Amino acid sequence: MANMGNKVFLFMATGLLVGCGASKNLVLVENTPVVTSLDLVNVVKDMVKVTIDPGAFRAEQVVFRIPKTVPGTYSADDYGQYIDSVRAYDYKGARLPVQQLDVNSWQVANGTSLDRMTYWVNDTYDTERAAEAPVFSPAGSNILSGENYMLNLHAFVGYFDGFKEVPYELRISKPDGLIATTSLPEVPSGEGALQDVFVASRYFDVIDNPILYAPNNKISFKVSDITVNMAVYSPTGAYAAINLKDRMEKMMSAQKAFLGDINTTEEYNILLYLSDMSSEDAQGFGALEHHTSTVVVLPESLPQERMEQAMVDVVSHEFFHIVTPLNVHSKEIQYFDFNDPKMSKHLWMYEGTTEYFANLFQIQQGLIPKEEFYERLMAKVNNAKAYDDTMSFTEMSKNILAAPYEENYPNVYEKGTLINMALDILLREKSNGERGVLWLMKELSKKYGKNTPFNDADLIPEIVAMTYPEVGVFFNNHVVGTQPIDYAKYWAKVGLAPIKEIEQTGYFLDGEVPFIDVDGENGGAIFIREGIGLNSFFLGLGAQGGDIIRKIDGRTIDLDTIRAIIGQSFGWSPKRSIAMEVERNGETLLLEGPVGSPEIEVTKIVEVEGVSGTLASLRQSWLKG
Repeated sequence: MANMGNKVFLFMATGLLVGCGASKNLVLVENTPVVTSLDLVNVVKDMVKVTIDPGAFRAEQVVFRIPKTVPGTYSADDYGQYIDSVRAYDYKGARLPVQQLDVNSWQVANGTSLDRMTYWVNDTYDTERAAEAPVFSPAGSNILSGENYMLNLHAFVGYFDGFKEVPYELRISKPDGLIATTSLPEVPSGEGALQDVFVASRYFDVIDNPILYAPNNKISFKVSDITVNMAVYSPTGAYAAINLKDRMEKMMSAQKAFLGDINTTEEYNILLYLSDMSSEDAQGFGALEHHTSTVVVLPESLPQERMEQAMVDVVSHEFFHIVTPLNVHSKEIQYFDFNDPKMSKHLWMYEGTTEYFANLFQIQQGLIPKEEFYERLMAKVNNAKAYDDTMSFTEMSKNILAAPYEENYPNVYEKGTLINMALDILLREKSNGERGVLWLMKELSKKYGKNTPFNDADLIPEIVAMTYPEVGVFFNNHVVGTQPIDYAKYWAKVGLAPIKEIEQTGYFLDGEVPFIDVDGENGGAIFIREGIGLNSFFLGLGAQGGDIIRKIDGRTIDLDTIRAIIGQSFGWSPKRSIAMEVERNGETLLLEGPVGSPEIEVTKIVEVEGVSGTLASLRQSWLKG
């Protein structure tokens, strides 16, 4: 009996399950990787076939899910809508019944007999232009057979309820001539292998590590002790990765110098996808962060200087996410529920601190002059006016997937930056210039790190305990509370003040910033933008934000005619008269008058002359660290 007991114990420890309709021993799902195969060679109708092969289940009902949303997107994208022909098979190859529970979930009956599942995946890029709520391109996918595959894996790979923490093994059949760039650990398969094999410790690590398959257009460089790899897909070959290396290396070296001893990765991958802007290619430009990589999508048509600046602005933001939320985050993020997400209160930090650092490091490391830094802050103030300034930031963050909070989401990059600016100045003031937001994030990183989340409700009290009572008043009034921030009050603490000036503008544009826009959901109607200051041209005519421009001087206005008129406006005389027919609240109005010389009142941040040495010193510590 003793020997038999030992055998039983050994048998259970190995996690084997005998039977289940099969004639072989099976390993339980919790004790073996979920083997997932993607076939990028045999693409059918722009779709990729995926096979999921888990271990054996004990339950009769098994639920398989594709994410509804993923970290960093703050939107419900329902990736299940791109999944087709879901099939389940038992150990003898026979089909099992599959019931679709909702757009992202499928239930398999006779789960103890489930051997594998298969399904086909459509990509998202070619649906963006027609979709009512398109997936943001850096979170989407592309399948261009034999040419490129943008694999944001949450769009391809799913998970079984209760088993998000088991390991995954990804087997990807790849076309000749394409190489993979990813932060996923790879199992060596030898030169000339037709399949790449990657491993992940849990489902989160699968979706946290996108893969770009493209022709070899890749460079590597060192930033301190971090190896940075940048892969570029350029459809016409207009951009080689080497073209962007110098600017990116300089920028990321400055970021690492700014961060100092904060270091959460030995490798960082930049996956740059350049869109040809056709109707079936990516339309949403920007980036999505991950722990050790980022996906960037930009139009290939950008000239070199603008491409480089776009990469600096976008990648600097994403790279700083290695601090938060990737290194400092709450349990809501650590244990993210992909299909019923519980959101954290702290977008003021996850996105606001990150965007603030993306601007602050450039002045601290000498990449931009202080005048440009002040202009960027003032632009944030003006952009934030388009959103509800009395909305609690923590309440908005917690409910960001629902109305009315979701429409205020872009304010996390505007007011979120300004919250951190004010907090930074306050910390500098109370510590005689020695501490700021970067110091705060370093202290939080030491306490937590990527594997130890904080309790959402505890973060602000903890920050107050680490700092000063005045910081608690600031959070209670302006982040948890609904009181708008008097930015001038904080600028005054570092010897700055806002002043108003009159500047010349174009009639329809202020530099590259338009006073008008296109309403894609209203037949391409041209309207005057709301929430921004209008120039004397529009104000003199009596135009208002939200007015739809129907006619100018008798010409019906659409995108083509307004482009032509904008071009002609550069040669207009101030004495020229104009007749503009607009629609306002369903009523047609005729606005007439001379075009004049367009001007706009702008507010600028300037340094106050003759301030005390204390204020000047505090400003220096803020701007130069």
